[in-house]
Formats: sequence, C-alpha cells, structure tokens
Amino acid sequence: GQADDTPAELKASPGLRAIFGNLRQPGQARPATPGLSDVETPFDATATTLELAKQIDAAIRRVRPNGWRGVQAKENIIKKELWTLLNHDVAEVERLFAIIKAQPEY
Repeated sequence: GQADDTPAELKASPGLRAIFGNLRQPGQARPATPGLSDVETPFDATATTLELAKQIDAAIRRVRPNGWRGVQAKENIIKKELWTLLNHDVAEVERLFAIIKAQPEY
C-alpha cells in the first residue's frame, strides 16, 4: 500500500486500501454463482476499481451506525449499501463485508 505507484487516496486510508485490494477487476473470473457466467462482474464495469472502492468507502462512512459490529440490524444497514453498489450480488456483499468489518477505521 505504500509503493510509489499507489494512488495517493489509498496511502491515506488502510480501510480504503483493503477494499481496493479485495475488489475483483472488471472481467476477472469470479466464484461460481447460479445465473452468472464466470466472467461477469458484480459491479458496473465502466467504473474503475479505484472509483468503486472510493464509493464503497464513502458509503460506509456515511451510513455506519455507532457500535455496528456484532449487531445484525446495524450491520445490515452497511450491507444494504454494499448490495446496491455491488449490483445486488449477495455473495460479493458478504465476502467484502467480512473484510470491511475487520478494518478498525470503520
């Protein structure tokens, strides 16, 4: 996360770096999901991975309630935002949410 070619936005936020590093690139193979081919992406391929990561980071900061970790109703508020941004891909929401939950800055 501190390499010379790392975008400045990522250097300032470990949480954003974690999201960026764990998003699949457009066209990247995905785990088998019923109804989707193995090259479909869970997000709008016109958005770059960095743009999507920044959108997710901003959404989490905007909607996260205090004391959200471990409280299902509060966690669902964040998951709902992810669900919208990740094009209604439940498996991807759950995968990314686990990474977000582990980030202390959120």
